[in-house]
Amino acid sequence: MTAMLMLAGVLIMAIGIIVSIALHEVGHLLPAKLFKVRVTQYMVGFGPTLWSKVRGETEYGIKAVPLGGYVAMIGMYPPPEQKHDDAAAEDHEDSGPTDPYLQQVGAQYVAPPVERSSAAERLPDEQKTVMSHSTGIFQQMSQEAREVASEELRPGDEQRMFFRLATWKKVIIMLGGPAMNGILALLLTAGTVSLHGMNTATTEVADVFECITTVEAEDAAESLEERECTENDPAGPAYEAGLEPGDEIVAFGGTEIDEWEDLTPLIRDAAGTPSQVLYLRDGEELTTEVTPILTERPIEGRMGAPERDADGSLVTEPVGFIGVLSLTEVQRQPPWEAGPIVYEQTRAVGEVVLTLPQRMYDVGVSTFTEVERDPDGPMSVVGVGRVAGEISAQDQIPLESRFATLMSLVAGVNVALMVFNLIPLLPLDGGHVAGALYEGLRRRLAKLLGRPDPGPFDISKLLPLTYVVAILLIGMGVMLILADIVNPIRLFD
Repeated sequence: MTAMLMLAGVLIMAIGIIVSIALHEVGHLLPAKLFKVRVTQYMVGFGPTLWSKVRGETEYGIKAVPLGGYVAMIGMYPPPEQKHDDAAAEDHEDSGPTDPYLQQVGAQYVAPPVERSSAAERLPDEQKTVMSHSTGIFQQMSQEAREVASEELRPGDEQRMFFRLATWKKVIIMLGGPAMNGILALLLTAGTVSLHGMNTATTEVADVFECITTVEAEDAAESLEERECTENDPAGPAYEAGLEPGDEIVAFGGTEIDEWEDLTPLIRDAAGTPSQVLYLRDGEELTTEVTPILTERPIEGRMGAPERDADGSLVTEPVGFIGVLSLTEVQRQPPWEAGPIVYEQTRAVGEVVLTLPQRMYDVGVSTFTEVERDPDGPMSVVGVGRVAGEISAQDQIPLESRFATLMSLVAGVNVALMVFNLIPLLPLDGGHVAGALYEGLRRRLAKLLGRPDPGPFDISKLLPLTYVVAILLIGMGVMLILADIVNPIRLFD
């Protein structure tokens, strides 16, 4: 039964990831079609095509490896920069369109068909010799990319190529994918918190500490019940004041308490100060006096989890503490509460991206040593699927709660897709956005300085860097998959 539940969780997560990828590509597809760019392919996955169907001018399909996708648009690479003198301009004045890409498109359908081959192979012998002496491998890669792209052009495409779009249109198309993931994350989170609810700390006391142990002792204990008091541990202020589990705190130090988040800062700031506590017990209103002690407590980090340093130890700060825990209940929240949650997730993923080299080094160390994986570190789709399986297999948790947790996990994956794709490096969406913004900036500067329009920015010149980034991404993926197999992140012992 446990194996079946784990498999169900993995399948749900796999479907969620595939749908998220498909909708990411829809985020590119819709604005591209809105701006009249001809889209030749919309594909989910990579590798051999399992199924496809042509509708209109676009082929829609599913490929064998559903770990990505793409939308193919014509004219991603502009024509090579050409210099014209006045005499050349006069020679071309009556010879038709002078735009090099228009000439290329027109010539393609006048010339007889040729077999698909490399750019160099299609050149005359004398031009091959010139190219071999005047261009390097990077320039040839750029030319090759343009040649391959031009083979998809057909009459009427002159004004439908991507590179001809205004900067803002290019940015909208390229941001469409990450924006779609952000919207999905918001919708999934809003549905989860409003229909199911989220764990919320109430003002009811769940546990009272008889003594205040060190954070190291608490961290080492398997559960709260396993904490053992020693003669060196001070008595818990709340325990000495007579507070018991089930008491509902109404006010602290004269300040009314509506939720536990109101109480925490009051206690932290009142170290050494006797404070009146108003509470309810069995419907009766009672008061007592408690003096918070100054002690080291863990700093709350992302999504409520305690912060840890590079060694995995808790990061602490001296604050007031009385030794009580609140009762946590699942409570429905308004849909707009999804905004702060997704924002916090975005910030957390952004921190991971900014420290990715160090994070990957830590993953490598934990993979080949006995060092524990950072639960807040990156993981592959294998790790995400494993976590989903673990969640589904916890039959002591209500089915509704497990499903809600899986939906929250899918929302988190969408946040990760959004942030990661915004990295300003090709072949990621952020790299295309950066290229479009650079193009717009240099055109604007040229206009302000009274200089000729420099034309579109040729991103094919960045193909060598693109290949390097792609290799690094593949290597990172392989390392994470290996880590998730050898030393996976576990939510449950």
